[in-house]
Amino acid sequence: MPSPYSFPDMLERKYENQLALEAALMELTLLVERHGNAEAGNNVRVTLFALGENAGHIKQGLARLRAQGPD
Repeated sequence: MPSPYSFPDMLERKYENQLALEAALMELTLLVERHGNAEAGNNVRVTLFALGENAGHIKQGLARLRAQGPD
């Protein structure tokens, strides 16, 4: 098991934080859209798409690091 401060562990936590922020932003987006501001909602959705794409890259990099073995 890697140490709690290893690079893969820190990357995993970064990934988890990114997912949590993505979920929180989506909740706020839905609220904004329900209050009639579709333009702001669309702007946030564009940003959320980028966050999702980046999260995928982080997850792939993490998998490769873990496959390499302990640091």
